[in-house]
Amino acid sequence: MNIHTYEKVWLVAAMVLIVGFIATITYGAVGPGIAMIDDEGGDINPDEINDDERFAEPGVEHVGGNEYEVAVVAQAWSYTPSQIEVPANSEVTFYVTSRDVTHSFSVVGTNVNTMVIPGQVSEMTVKFDEPGEYGILCNEYCGEYHHTMEGKLNVVPEDEFDLTELSVEADDEVESGNETTITANVENGMQEDLETTVSLEIGNETREEAVTVPGDGSEEVAFTVDSADLGEGDHDWTVTVDDYEESGTLSVVTPDGNESADGGDGDA
Repeated sequence: MNIHTYEKVWLVAAMVLIVGFIATITYGAVGPGIAMIDDEGGDINPDEINDDERFAEPGVEHVGGNEYEVAVVAQAWSYTPSQIEVPANSEVTFYVTSRDVTHSFSVVGTNVNTMVIPGQVSEMTVKFDEPGEYGILCNEYCGEYHHTMEGKLNVVPEDEFDLTELSVEADDEVESGNETTITANVENGMQEDLETTVSLEIGNETREEAVTVPGDGSEEVAFTVDSADLGEGDHDWTVTVDDYEESGTLSVVTPDGNESADGGDGDA
């Protein structure tokens, strides 16, 4: 059978278009990583999110090497946490669930883009080779303020990233002549041990103590402060660990003269 040259051209063009359409659809479904919810992430009762070990305190967790996990809770109309920071040259697995209605979790410019359905956990993994800043958006209409539902993912240089947390316990006041304690608690979220220095500045004095905080652990450092060395009045203090600091004020007050040594009212 003789086929005219023009017909051959149109047949070839039609085949190319068909193949192109199939390739486009395949890439759209697989290439960017757009996914529906499956059972890999598991399920969860939306009313018991606060009791779940993974989502009770959402955030970044170091699981070893250059691997991290991030737990995120979506609710109308925000993500918790709304700001996420991970290091460059890392592999990050996101676990996302919803507290109320259907949302989505889309990290712009990456292959992380999935629906977030109440009762289910979305699981997605992405590699971040270079530092950068990514927006997080909800692509599923979730109510009146859907357009305000956004977050941010910051990928920082490896040498600028840590998971250190500092908290301090200290009295607000102490009677003149007595001692008090300012206690710093340093938490290390990385799996490797953290060698650092805890410093206290109070009055004209600076104290430092070197500590080793075990991986995925914490360490307390207690500084004893003698009010006699400070004198009466208000004294600002600052506790520093690396780039983290906590501040407060310690007031040294005169002992209550209305109380006698034996606990009486001091009357003759």
